[in-house]
Amino acid sequence: MTISLPAGSPMAAANFIFGVGTSSFQIEGAAQSRQPSIWDTFCNQPGAILDGSDGTMACDHVARWQEDVELIAALGVNAYRLSISWPRVVQRDGSANTAGIQWYIQLLDKLAEHNIKAFVTLYHWDLPQHLEDAGGWLNRQTAYAFRDYVDLVTQAFGQRVYSYATLNEPMCSAYLGYDIGMHAPGIKDKAAGISAAHHLLLAHGLAMPVLRKNSPDALNGIVLNLSPCYPASNSAADQLAARTANDRLFAWYLRPLLEGAYPDLLATLAQAEQPPILPGDLDIIRQPIDYLGINYYTRAVYRAPDNNTDSAVDCDRGFVEVPPAAHISRPAPLTDMGWEVYPQGLTDLLVSLQQNYTLPPVYIAENGAAIADTLEDGQINDPQRTAYLQSHLLAVDAAMQQGVDIRGYFCWSLMDNFEWSLGYQKRFGIVYVDFKSQQRIMKASALAYRDMIQRRTAQG
Repeated sequence: MTISLPAGSPMAAANFIFGVGTSSFQIEGAAQSRQPSIWDTFCNQPGAILDGSDGTMACDHVARWQEDVELIAALGVNAYRLSISWPRVVQRDGSANTAGIQWYIQLLDKLAEHNIKAFVTLYHWDLPQHLEDAGGWLNRQTAYAFRDYVDLVTQAFGQRVYSYATLNEPMCSAYLGYDIGMHAPGIKDKAAGISAAHHLLLAHGLAMPVLRKNSPDALNGIVLNLSPCYPASNSAADQLAARTANDRLFAWYLRPLLEGAYPDLLATLAQAEQPPILPGDLDIIRQPIDYLGINYYTRAVYRAPDNNTDSAVDCDRGFVEVPPAAHISRPAPLTDMGWEVYPQGLTDLLVSLQQNYTLPPVYIAENGAAIADTLEDGQINDPQRTAYLQSHLLAVDAAMQQGVDIRGYFCWSLMDNFEWSLGYQKRFGIVYVDFKSQQRIMKASALAYRDMIQRRTAQG
């Protein structure tokens, strides 16, 4: 199975970026050479991780980074999205961990030798544990600690980085981590989730002037996970539930960043659940950004809660997500996460954003599929993942044809890794990792992605 671009696709332009992505905690390992993070602590909580595993070793990337850079280069991509481990580069007292910083510098320099642009995410969920002990993202001071960390790192990296993202998916950090508790630090409190979200957005806003000062030639922005929210039916109640879900989960981050205001849903929250907004905060958050990164995996379908059958928590939030089996009237492929493969949702999302906001240039910062891969005779044939990538590239092309300014696409992920609360049970990589031997093997999807890039390069 191959991956190809439509004839005349704007993605075939030489300046369009094709990349792969990873994050620090998911691949690095070498936990002994950094400060503890909230994910180290969370992994030690009984039952928190599906398979009882942790990120102590992960993909052993700190030791195998040179092999991994050669692997990235072999794919023919012109960009690599990685994240910096805050606990690896900053000591408990806020001073630099020189060894950690130097490790990243040698990685960035090696990428440059291969003409691979570095897209660096400054926060991909691994908050230093000592900051969580002081309140984490519930403590306003964490936003200022983030600003100082960004200042330290970006000064050290100099001009090695093509693009910075302040945060990756702040919704996951706040909602999954502090509201429903399925991610670190495992807090279950709606008001805590709203407070954490505000401080994360504040951290972004405080960091942007630092990035402009220290890295004026880099593209500086943020990455959000977004899904179009469809109602389960045409009923007024379900349509309201879908709008509420969108406001709470997605527009809650997008509107402050682009418009300096929270959604109207803010006015419906109880006083105890109001975000801790101080005068000037929304002006800080609404900093000009050079781009918006969008992570997309599937669509979301919502219905109104039923007071007789749903939990009080769901009824309070005003929406219930409908699983694919309950809303798909025809057979449809699902990924190993149980997520519906729905590329039309990506086109719908991008076009609707273009219609409803004044957007900066867009990068698809993550897109990919978890598949239950099988190693046979030293090879992994994963046609479902290849088909997923093909269909979603066509969805990106369709959005570009309708005027959305999309500058790049990153496949998630480079390699199988630690998939957060699911441990090592779900494989998103286009490169297979044997977690016992740490052997890397390109899957058929990786070869198809590489071949598409090579054909495009040859045509250009």
